[in-house]
Amino acid sequence: MGVRGAATKLHISPSAAAAGRRPAFLPLVAVLLLCCASYLLGVWHHGGFSSSPSRSPAVSIATAVACTTATTPRKTPSTRSDSPALDFSPHHTAANELATAAASSGSSAAAARRFPACDVKYSEYTPCEDVARSLRYPRDRLVYRERHCPARREERLRCLVPAPAGYRSPFPWPQSRDVAWFANVPHKELTVEKAVQNWIRVDGDKLRFPGGGTMFPHGADAYIDDIGKLIPLHDGSIRTALDTGCGVASWGAYLLSRDILAMSFAPRDSHEAQVQFALERGVPAMIGVLASNRLTYPARAFDMAHCSRCLIPWHLYDGLYLIEVDRVLRPGGYWILSGPPINWKKYWKGWERTKEDLNAEQQAIEAVARSLCWTKIKESGDIAVWQKPANHVKCKVARKAKSPPFCSNKNPDAAWYDKMEACITPLPEVSGANDVAGGAVKKWPQRLTCRAAQGRQRQRPRRDGEVVRAGHGAVAEAGPALQVGGQPVGAEGRYRNVLDMNARLGGFAAAMAGDPVWVMNMVPTVGGNTSTLGAIYERGLIGSYQDWCEGMSTYPRTYDLIHADSVFTLYKNRCEMETILLEMDRILRPEGTVIIRDDVDMLVKIKSLADGMRWDSQIVDHEDGPLVREKLLLVVKTYWTAQDQDQ
Repeated sequence: MGVRGAATKLHISPSAAAAGRRPAFLPLVAVLLLCCASYLLGVWHHGGFSSSPSRSPAVSIATAVACTTATTPRKTPSTRSDSPALDFSPHHTAANELATAAASSGSSAAAARRFPACDVKYSEYTPCEDVARSLRYPRDRLVYRERHCPARREERLRCLVPAPAGYRSPFPWPQSRDVAWFANVPHKELTVEKAVQNWIRVDGDKLRFPGGGTMFPHGADAYIDDIGKLIPLHDGSIRTALDTGCGVASWGAYLLSRDILAMSFAPRDSHEAQVQFALERGVPAMIGVLASNRLTYPARAFDMAHCSRCLIPWHLYDGLYLIEVDRVLRPGGYWILSGPPINWKKYWKGWERTKEDLNAEQQAIEAVARSLCWTKIKESGDIAVWQKPANHVKCKVARKAKSPPFCSNKNPDAAWYDKMEACITPLPEVSGANDVAGGAVKKWPQRLTCRAAQGRQRQRPRRDGEVVRAGHGAVAEAGPALQVGGQPVGAEGRYRNVLDMNARLGGFAAAMAGDPVWVMNMVPTVGGNTSTLGAIYERGLIGSYQDWCEGMSTYPRTYDLIHADSVFTLYKNRCEMETILLEMDRILRPEGTVIIRDDVDMLVKIKSLADGMRWDSQIVDHEDGPLVREKLLLVVKTYWTAQDQDQ
């Protein structure tokens, strides 16, 4: 159809249609003129039309624009005061993220904050077992020796706990089992009080641990061999143990060579620093006491519990303390007792007690054990052993009038400031009288990776493979420039005592199971994941509950490596970030390492505080690459002591 035909159909005159074919030159000319005017105006705005003979107009324009990372734009005389400078530097490096976060939160002053050193009198400060604060609480049943944390912000230390003068890096394992530097734990009380019992002795600038104990003066090895004649210690069926009133933890120290991992605890009492000695030796231990609160472990956690003259009144308070041991023992687990009143006919004079008193105490203990349906395996020499039943089928049938009732509490694992109860924690139901309640656990080391027995909601941790890369061996790969004394932070043999602040299912510890380290797996009491601690124990690992808004029940400088996976995100808006960081600094040894895994924005904020804590740190990418928001902050605590606190 021609133009004329189309115009006729649309009722357009032919002359008008022909005019539509004429080029529209006027709009094009107008646009061209506007572009030229804009260009000329821009040239005039950035330096005018008079340039020096040595520079072209283009060079004048380029040099008039500041290309600097300074906060205040650099101006030339020809630059207008309201003209912003262009910044071509990268804005998403760790350093720039840090500066951006500080500026956006109005905390540029906080980013430069330097935390002061505490007075030297706080070099062994334990915030929740503070001796002065404990005097406010009742002495009945040793309640004053339980956890009593600072209630108000002004009571908390806001400073860095110093190491004592002359502090030195501990001896490597296994040498550390037998020797430590006196300057690190400068206490002689036990060397005098326990001199004849071979607990500890001073040897020049060192402390020696002969491996003795009150009830094993011939050494822990010989004592453990005697126990091994009564129960199976060598076939892997016993992996986790609890040592109540542990002293310097020689029993736990010598069990390690038998692949048995003991959680040792003792109060902070007149035996000054006994738990600190244990940790300095590289042996798992915590400050703790059987008083009114439950032990901070889940039900059915330990394969074996032990008391060697631990001075716990097992027969008093309706057997409450033995009932608590029953709660944390696994079905079929063992309780070992040596010391008063066992073998009282031989020792009653040395114990300075009457035969009648000691006999009555033993009979009372035997009665409590029977009420719990325990079976006495054997009493041989100074050692007596009882066994918890594999299930409660017969126990429920043969109830006696004086037996404690079964607990109605539906959460036997609850153990964070929960009070002990004079009732038996019921075991899971079984289909047959010979079945193990909750299901039988495989022997070590198969139990580390096997599927859970019934009764525990657990699966194989999905992050085991990941934490192998994030473990101490991978730190050197992730941050080779982060070194101490010329050695990378991941150097072999650098670590012994390891803390996982958010252990989940124990994947980090499982990844390090073949290394000469032990891991304290802490499960936070917030976030709804406390049930995983039971699964951790089923794997043959150890740990405890912990609220990181409070201090941990341990001495300063007790861990070589701290792993914090999403801890700060978990505690966001629950407590101040610096509260957690200062606690981490307290329990970390000089030249120790921290691995903090979290969202990059959180890590930037953490680093802004860490830079004022005498920490060397750097943010590195996630194992899966730079596009993952989760990153790692690698930290090394610098070496300094009370002598250097003002420097």
